Amino acid sequence: MISHPSRHCTVELQALPSRIGQVRRIVSAQLRYWHMDPLIDRAALGVTELLSNVHRHAQPDKSCTVELELRPDRLTVSVRDHDPRLPVVAEVSDAADIAPMATCGRGLAMVAAMSESWGARPDGDSGKTVWFTLPAAPVARRQPARTPRRTEAQPSAPRFVEVQPTPATVPAAAPAVAHAEAAAPTPARSAVPG
Repeated sequence: MISHPSRHCTVELQALPSRIGQVRRIVSAQLRYWHMDPLIDRAALGVTELLSNVHRHAQPDKSCTVELELRPDRLTVSVRDHDPRLPVVAEVSDAADIAPMATCGRGLAMVAAMSESWGARPDGDSGKTVWFTLPAAPVARRQPARTPRRTEAQPSAPRFVEVQPTPATVPAAAPAVAHAEAAAPTPARSAVPG
């Protein structure tokens, strides 16, 4: 189910790998619709990390809700699931335990690094919400080009102005010679000197 009043969007889903890609596309489309294109990459990355955590860790089920809320100064992205255990960010001392090319274990650290703020809060006895915020600077909307309106001072048809050559730019004899050459064909010259 997707609902999006003016500045709020909610998506309910099962946090399965195939659905995570769909939610990324929904988040991107919604931010484009809100003219918040500069936030798309970070919001899509953050929501991917949060949904991946639900897929890996949430129990008893993988159902969750993604919410986008755009306020004048910030975008808040949150993921609510049914597992009451709050996430734990790996400590710097634990970072040595994570292999340099590991594909997991850095999700919340990445969310913290790319967001303005983030956090997790219990959602009653049966779940939690993990969220992050991004600063939202409004993007100027492009106005369509307007055609100028005609006023009484503007003529309805284009005006042509005849330009007369001045003696400084064209010698007086040049027009007559040009006419004579144009009127009479030039005889062919022989290639043999004579």
